[in-house]
Amino acid sequence: SLSAGLDLPGRFLFATLTLMTLIAILVFIEEAVYIYRKIPSSKRSIIIWINAAAPVISTTSCIGMWVPRSTMFTDFTAGIFFAIVIHKFLMMMIKECGGQKMLLRRFENARFTISTGPCCCCCLCLPRVPITRQTLFWLKLGTFQFAVFRPVLVFLSIVLWTNGNYVLYKLSPKGPALWIRCFIGALTLFALWAVAIMFRKVRILLKCKNIIPKFALYQFIVILNQLQTTIINMLATQKIIPCAPPLSSTARGSYIAQQLLIMEMFLITVISRVVYRRKYHDLEPPGCAAEEPGDKKEPP
Repeated sequence: SLSAGLDLPGRFLFATLTLMTLIAILVFIEEAVYIYRKIPSSKRSIIIWINAAAPVISTTSCIGMWVPRSTMFTDFTAGIFFAIVIHKFLMMMIKECGGQKMLLRRFENARFTISTGPCCCCCLCLPRVPITRQTLFWLKLGTFQFAVFRPVLVFLSIVLWTNGNYVLYKLSPKGPALWIRCFIGALTLFALWAVAIMFRKVRILLKCKNIIPKFALYQFIVILNQLQTTIINMLATQKIIPCAPPLSSTARGSYIAQQLLIMEMFLITVISRVVYRRKYHDLEPPGCAAEEPGDKKEPP
């Protein structure tokens, strides 16, 4: 078994990381109870979903660390959950503005700047788009498609994997793994682009609701869960991360990624509790929007 193959420092590390995962779960449960009691029902489920991202990723990483053969399933589970959270974050920004109707009233003469990352940050010549029901629909569709298509692609990957056609670390043009990953990457970029467009427009209005720290936490989860794990797996595939018998290079890279994610998601869970725990007034109606943001914020 895995525990039998670990020396004393290894067992201590595994026990510490497991304890951090359990603490993250307990912190999230306590925060979910607080949100359920204190937050209006229209925002309750969205905020709970967003707060659950870090502890869910930490839990799946911990399971993958203890049960190496489950890595593919745990990574796919975390990926599906995170795809849903991206859509929920966009919806949270709309809710914090008072809902779609109120957002359209606040920005009736404004425009979205679409020359932003991660897709079009260099395309400064792109026109600014009026804020209408149709443009809001396209932004919501940009994140919703990721929440729908990623689970479908994950299911397809698992079916191919059980048949021996999908090998996680062999990215050959002749195999399905490379094409499925490229397609998922394109869908991810479009979803992140939609969130970035919305955030760029509402960040000043929602500054009194700490939207900037919330967006920063969301970005950290994106970078750590997607980019960091991909880079480590690529280094392991190219044998840059050396093997350490009985672990191969790819298995060791997977362990490193999972252990880093557990520690990072633990910190993000604790910080999220501080950021989302504060109480905020609802925004004033559009006619009173000229007031100072400091007048609309309750003390913590």
